[in-house]
Amino acid sequence: MSAKILMVDDDPNLLAACERNLRRHFEVDTAPGGAEALAKLAAHGPYSVVVADRHMPGMDGIELLSRCREKAPDTVRIMLTGVADMEAIIRVVNAGNIFRFLTKPCPVDVLTGALRDAQAIYQLAVAEKELLNKTLSGSIKVLTDILSMVETQSFGRGQHLRDAIATATERLGMDNAWEIHLAVMLAPIGYVTIPPETLVRSRSGQPLSEVEQQMLAHVPETAARLLANIPRLEGVARIVRYQDKCFDGSGFPLDAVAGDSIPLGARLLKILFALTEAQRRGADQSAAFDQMSRRNGLYDTALLALVRKVFAGPAASPVQAIHLSAEVPVHDLRRGMVLRSNVETIEGTLILSAGNQLNDMMLERIHNFHSVAGVKEPILVDKEA
Repeated sequence: MSAKILMVDDDPNLLAACERNLRRHFEVDTAPGGAEALAKLAAHGPYSVVVADRHMPGMDGIELLSRCREKAPDTVRIMLTGVADMEAIIRVVNAGNIFRFLTKPCPVDVLTGALRDAQAIYQLAVAEKELLNKTLSGSIKVLTDILSMVETQSFGRGQHLRDAIATATERLGMDNAWEIHLAVMLAPIGYVTIPPETLVRSRSGQPLSEVEQQMLAHVPETAARLLANIPRLEGVARIVRYQDKCFDGSGFPLDAVAGDSIPLGARLLKILFALTEAQRRGADQSAAFDQMSRRNGLYDTALLALVRKVFAGPAASPVQAIHLSAEVPVHDLRRGMVLRSNVETIEGTLILSAGNQLNDMMLERIHNFHSVAGVKEPILVDKEA
């Protein structure tokens, strides 16, 4: 955890004195101005504390600390000034840009005490963030592992789309790519509320009752409600909620959200889901895009055109890439392999759907079924895996 401090002042004598007096207690870097401080923040950060002089040529302390807050929000900011400028104090404090405001000349013990307090605040903030990140990543792993077991077909579809989503979000310059990736992987959580018999009838093309149709239509909303309870997944939940919403505002959920008000990630997923489904039914990539273009009101036409350009060209689309397969027995299955055939028991019970990338829980599930009921072998996997 960083304990470095950055002192910024245009007075070289003051910087030398600070470095001399503080180095016994802290690791100190110095910068003679705002531009140099930002360069050091980028090259040598993170810093636990930045102490900036109020009056400096070029970039003053107020602007510097404001920009520090944008670039390193956890870094604690202290302002040091030779003039008790009340208007400046009010401005900076109201903007939330500083932790302390100290006046020159500042006694060493006062400055040292302020720095220790600031470091304690920094360490607490970083520790809480690290705990949250580990908790969040652990929660997501548990959810995805469970989904890979209980909703194998939909989860496999999400894994199958990973390359397409990565390609689209990178080439389109989407800032929230991680939210879109999580949305497609966690969206199937809503299916845990649907009776298995209904899912079987739906996926086999059998007629459904009106009640069953309503259940399935509300799956994204159910999933969104569950995900919204997890801190920092609010954006993911919103993408999941609106993944089936039509661009003209029709469809579920039944609200006034339409057009550009629909999350961009949801609009992208709707296009990619439709593209893979059309290709699954035998349409080539160009025909699939032509079909979607003719369906007025369903898709964001501007985004659809961009996605088409992303996947245009002689190379196969990531959602229709050709994979060389290898036949392997159960005992040769390994973590990371991608299934190219369903894994079923000898009696035909589905264990895992094609498209899933094997993780430890999936392997354990396969081996358990194999021990009790036997598994059809060999199993097709990507030869490259």
